[in-house]
Amino acid sequence: MLLGLLAAAALVTVLLVLFLSDRSPARLPVPAGPTAATGAGGPPPPFVVALQGPLRIQIPIAESRVTVLAYHGGRSDALPLTPLGRRANEGFLSSVFHRIFGSSHTGLRWYQLSGGSGPSTGMLDVGAAAGSDVYAPVDGTIVALNPVILNGQQFGSRIDIQPTGSPSIVVSLSRLAPDPGLSVGSAVKSGSSRLGTLVDFSGAERQSLARYSRDAGNHAAIEVRPAATLPLR
Repeated sequence: MLLGLLAAAALVTVLLVLFLSDRSPARLPVPAGPTAATGAGGPPPPFVVALQGPLRIQIPIAESRVTVLAYHGGRSDALPLTPLGRRANEGFLSSVFHRIFGSSHTGLRWYQLSGGSGPSTGMLDVGAAAGSDVYAPVDGTIVALNPVILNGQQFGSRIDIQPTGSPSIVVSLSRLAPDPGLSVGSAVKSGSSRLGTLVDFSGAERQSLARYSRDAGNHAAIEVRPAATLPLR
């Protein structure tokens, strides 16, 4: 009886140590509020954060500017993204399981948010301060630039990119003030072609990302969907 109690106590201790020792932050720094990096950030590293089939989606913002990564539902026609890294807000049992038995997930941590329609990973939000530079996450060609309208006001634009070698899909980035040099037909290269800067949405809506980013929750929203669903302009 005593041995059984001691064994149970030891197991609980091990589980708590494993769980609590895994509270380290994401690999990227988290520049919250006044500690955020100055300037617009410059080009991001060649770091892949998500997949959509064979398509590799690179982080579009310099790592010194990124506050948090999060997924949630997007449009009903959005294609599901496969996050690379580990879910930061997974349940206790899942976290303990990964710590005991190991996990193939490495790299950045990300959060799962509720809301939206379609697949739960249909949209990727890359948090950063307003004014941060945003770069192309894939190689391709710009096929559309459309204004984002909220409550009758324009808050930046949505930029649609047709990835090189994948004419059946389109990668969209929204909440950006587009670079003046961009136009439909412009060729872009991942990590080096500047698309524009993040627009400040804090005065337009309460952003759910703020719960995790420790700031206003501004972010670039990335979505992949079939090219056939794009509106004709």
